[in-house]
Amino acid sequence: MRIGFAGLGVMGGPMARHLVAAGHDVAGYNRSAAKARAWADAHGGRFAATVAEAASDADLFVLCVGNDDDVRQVVGEALTVLQPGAVIVDHTTTSARVAREMTAASEARGVRFIDAPVSGGQAGAENGQLSVMAGGDAEALERVRPVLMAYAKAIQHMGSSGAGQLTKMVNQIAIAGVVQGLAEAVHFAQAAGLDTDRVYEAISKGAAQSWQMDNRWKTAAKGEFEFGFAVDWMRKDLGLVLDEARANGSQLAVTALVDQFYAEVQAIGGSRWDTSSLKARLKPTSR
Repeated sequence: MRIGFAGLGVMGGPMARHLVAAGHDVAGYNRSAAKARAWADAHGGRFAATVAEAASDADLFVLCVGNDDDVRQVVGEALTVLQPGAVIVDHTTTSARVAREMTAASEARGVRFIDAPVSGGQAGAENGQLSVMAGGDAEALERVRPVLMAYAKAIQHMGSSGAGQLTKMVNQIAIAGVVQGLAEAVHFAQAAGLDTDRVYEAISKGAAQSWQMDNRWKTAAKGEFEFGFAVDWMRKDLGLVLDEARANGSQLAVTALVDQFYAEVQAIGGSRWDTSSLKARLKPTSR
């Protein structure tokens, strides 16, 4: 397949690399031209200087950018050159509203748009083990599913346009509560004078087990927060969640509280720390 890919950052770069490795003709664009050229040189893809160049003659156009406005800009430019029958897959985490906007704009040009946020973080992208939550045209998704499996371990169609983004919001709500619980558990164990490594061994095979515990317990206990998804991005995502909650009337007291805790982490210089840095705002105690 001829594929255009926009957004070659910590997530998009590895995803596009997997597409090249699977034998597809991939043209990569990034806002930083130097990053796009380095990606193309390293992985055998084609360098694209503009979005339109990446999307030109593409059967599939994939993007993984920053926020709603980035998606509007990139999709708008891609639609000037994509031919009817092409499919756009957006892996950016955005509002459901912008997914519906892009679907309408794409369909007006005979192009299919799929909102397809992912979970699994940088490690999932590097290892081709992402979970994809998709909303939009089911037939178009089935057409490109074999291609997306180059970097996904699971792809679930969630419903009409925007349903993928709403499902990603559910994912972030669940993570927020788990990470705060993890931070408090590590903090309590240290305050109680326990050996945190032994605590992990004692509780990680029972009901307390989680991905966050397995991957972030020991680093959080050491005060190390340089792993994966940044606080700035989590606050962006939780802002989308809380906006949607206000619209649909759901009650997200814990999520709102954790969002404010992340604001405290930002205030102490942790904007680029990973999400387990909620531990950093809990002051050490002396017994």
